[in-house]
Amino acid sequence: MTSKSCSHAACCCTPHDHHHESVEATPSPAVLEQGRSFRVSGLDCAEEVRLLRAELGPLVGGGDHLAFDVLAARMIVPASCDPTVIIAAVARTGMQARLWDEPTVGADPEQRRRRMQIALAALSGGLTGVGVLLEQIGGGSLIPSRIALAGAILIGLWMVLPKALLAARRVRPDMNLLMSLAVFGAVILGDWAEAATVSFLFALSLALESWSTGRARRAIAALMDLTPPFARVRGTDGQESQVAPDQVPVGALFLVRPGERIPLDGRVRQGTSAVDQAPITGESLPVTKQPGDTLYAGSLNGEGVLEVENLKRASETTLARVGRLVAEAQSRRSATERWIDRFAAIYTPIVFLLALLVLVGSPLLLGTGWDEALYRALVLLVIACPCALVISTPVTVVAAMATAARHGVLIKGGAALETAADLTLIAFDKTGTLTTGRLVVEQVVAVNGGEEQQVLARAAGLEAQATHPIAEAIRTQARRQGLTVPVASAVQTFPGRGVTGQIDHHLVWLGSPRFLAERGFATAEHQAQAEQLAAAGRTVVVIGQDDAVIGLIALADTIRPAAPAALASLRASGLRHYAVLTGDNQATAQRIATDLGLNRDLVRAELLPEDKEAAIAQLMARHGAVAMVGDGVNDAPALARARLGIAMGAAGSDVAIETADVALMSDDLHQLPWLIAHARRMKRVLRQNIALALGIKLLFTVLACLGLASLWGAIVADTGASLLVVGNGLRLLRRSAAAGGV
Repeated sequence: MTSKSCSHAACCCTPHDHHHESVEATPSPAVLEQGRSFRVSGLDCAEEVRLLRAELGPLVGGGDHLAFDVLAARMIVPASCDPTVIIAAVARTGMQARLWDEPTVGADPEQRRRRMQIALAALSGGLTGVGVLLEQIGGGSLIPSRIALAGAILIGLWMVLPKALLAARRVRPDMNLLMSLAVFGAVILGDWAEAATVSFLFALSLALESWSTGRARRAIAALMDLTPPFARVRGTDGQESQVAPDQVPVGALFLVRPGERIPLDGRVRQGTSAVDQAPITGESLPVTKQPGDTLYAGSLNGEGVLEVENLKRASETTLARVGRLVAEAQSRRSATERWIDRFAAIYTPIVFLLALLVLVGSPLLLGTGWDEALYRALVLLVIACPCALVISTPVTVVAAMATAARHGVLIKGGAALETAADLTLIAFDKTGTLTTGRLVVEQVVAVNGGEEQQVLARAAGLEAQATHPIAEAIRTQARRQGLTVPVASAVQTFPGRGVTGQIDHHLVWLGSPRFLAERGFATAEHQAQAEQLAAAGRTVVVIGQDDAVIGLIALADTIRPAAPAALASLRASGLRHYAVLTGDNQATAQRIATDLGLNRDLVRAELLPEDKEAAIAQLMARHGAVAMVGDGVNDAPALARARLGIAMGAAGSDVAIETADVALMSDDLHQLPWLIAHARRMKRVLRQNIALALGIKLLFTVLACLGLASLWGAIVADTGASLLVVGNGLRLLRRSAAAGGV
């Protein structure tokens, strides 16, 4: 449709293109990042989302300019919209909206609404019981019972009728309109008791739906509400003051006492303590923190006192980022969620038409009485309510994501979880993912009469002030062996090649085999030794004294301790294909693959970032659902290209984490098989819920067409199905996927 300005007076925004309204629409980044947020009381499922899109879409330039987070009861509109117009439009739907950051005065509106739903359902049920009792003992007078039953009907539909009238006015039938028609149809037929029963049961189902959404909502809120209200900031005068975390500048020092939660991400300056990082990384045991170590906001300090330097603003901490990504994940719905929405949009009108056919066709074609035909049609209207089907998927997905977050696995939406369940191949970056990313000395070879300890000690002396990984590995090995490291003087560095210096009046030099050749000391024997060590995937440095080689040192990146067991668990889960993508040399990559029992044919080495992306594309063309696991900036293109990008979160780069679909916050590869098992379990629960909801509806559709189903039986079945699918989905909050079956 061509672009046009909003000409009507109610328009609250600057002109936009008007797009087709759809629950499927993907909100634009501007809406998500720069929009104005509202807290909507009554926003519990996709039905309310569809209703709000229909009512507010014309005011904002189309339904795709709205974004919703059902879990947080949050609606985001373009920033240019007038809040008063938005609030009035939401009120027309029977819901209430207020600005997201508006302080709550008195009781929380959501809690008030939930209490009111429970009270209305209870009162409707009580009046229904009274009405049925009076009908039995009325002695021919129906007036008292009709008064009680009429009250039960109106009270049960009190929160439904505004939405039903709006759906009727817009000719968009939804569950509120269908249920209202069924109730008033029963009244027309004179079945007041049945109408009241249906009204009560529907009110009860809405209260239960609100409770189930609130249960998942509270689970996420408890996960995120871990930041303490203040930080103990130490001023330049040494005095402590309590400051709100969002007021603490980067670089400030703050204290964390025993038993307190850490308010901000920081680096330990003084003190040692065991810190429980489970809310952020999922690690089951406390981690000892000492000067130089990183702390995460929301972690729980143990028995020590820590002085910490603030590294990030409160809005940029790892915990804040987790909260934002979980909220944004609600707009990244899974394929099952999108299918359910499409199915419900088609299914409801079809059953509505079927009810009309039964109403008209039964008397004309089968000779059924008009009263009986109307009753069967009303039963079909009740069955048409897609509540159990629609609510089953988001509750299940949200519960699965909340559990994953508690295990230190941050997942950006249901789509990523479903993809994790269907993986056929996992590609790993090598350095920092399968390996620790830290070199260690694996072998020291002494030649020309030298001794291994002397070779290592002199190498450590030369590298005493160097900061590159080879130097750190040599110094670490010397410390482990308790060697006395001589002091080197007149140290001269040749970048990329080697270093020279004076030790005990001797010229000592160290460098790569190429540096050895440059100095003219290379022999066939030394070259053969270096090549033999390098062929096994090691980094080789040569050390000499004066004009002779005295030794060779072989270093290698070490495999992560968790990698073998994690890969064994993945294989046990049925995942058979793995690839290694690295910028390191071919020999090193092949050695790591061999040590881990991976297929050497799927090892790609000496890759640039764009080469990794191309390799992922090739693997996807052959294997389909491919995941990429990485931790660095150079992995970001491949993480984005893969069907599922998985970042090693705690030590991984911010770019990798933001690009990926999943972040393993503890850098523990054991979380990878847990993730896949958890995703598969979620998918099983989704299938169970869909089969249960559709099976019950199909059964009652057949029974209704045969005249064997009653209104109250249909609503009991629908409410029961809603309870069953919600309960089944919420099990994911309580049990670990590692526990096995469903």
